[in-house]
Amino acid sequence: MVLEYVHGGDLFGHHRAVGKFDYASTQLYGAMVVLGLEYLHSKNIVYRDLKPENLLIGSDGYLKLTDFGLAKIVEGKTYTLCGTPEYLAPEMLLNKGHAKPVDWWAFGVLLYEMLVGMDPFGDDDPMIIYQRILSGKLSFPKDFDKKAKSLIKRLLQADLSRRIGNLKSGVDGIKEHKFFKGLDWDLCIDKRITPHYLPPIRYFHGLMMFY
Repeated sequence: MVLEYVHGGDLFGHHRAVGKFDYASTQLYGAMVVLGLEYLHSKNIVYRDLKPENLLIGSDGYLKLTDFGLAKIVEGKTYTLCGTPEYLAPEMLLNKGHAKPVDWWAFGVLLYEMLVGMDPFGDDDPMIIYQRILSGKLSFPKDFDKKAKSLIKRLLQADLSRRIGNLKSGVDGIKEHKFFKGLDWDLCIDKRITPHYLPPIRYFHGLMMFY
């Protein structure tokens, strides 16, 4: 199997190196993820494994979604428990059947993690992680941005009838949220916004070396 070589490693490594992302970086990375999930959902594909390790950084600084081992075409609901513990939605843990909204829950976890430096439900024991997810308790640092907090709380809704992305407005509800105010979605999808981080490249005897 031959795969595209993506130069900049994964978002997990970059995130670990800087500790946490600022608002502007999180906004742009978040927009890239939204566009990727929007496309998959338009094909009735549920991704089910969104996390920093599965977001690769291209030489242009844009993210590429990888590892579709858990992705599935879903017309109604599916019931397989799968994914990474910290990102699992309540309906998956409760075996109620799940579909596209699980990706928006995981997106909420990802946004929190990018801004804080750790995920909101993390623990060494998966059972404690599951208890925290099902408890519905969510805490934010005192200086946490209000617009980001609003979006994350609406994404991390156990009640599917209240989870943004799963409402009547669909993905547009997320795109039009005040967290993304000022971001041009057309420029983003055309890759005409310069990312804040570009993977360093060194040239050596005509060969490109990436670090």
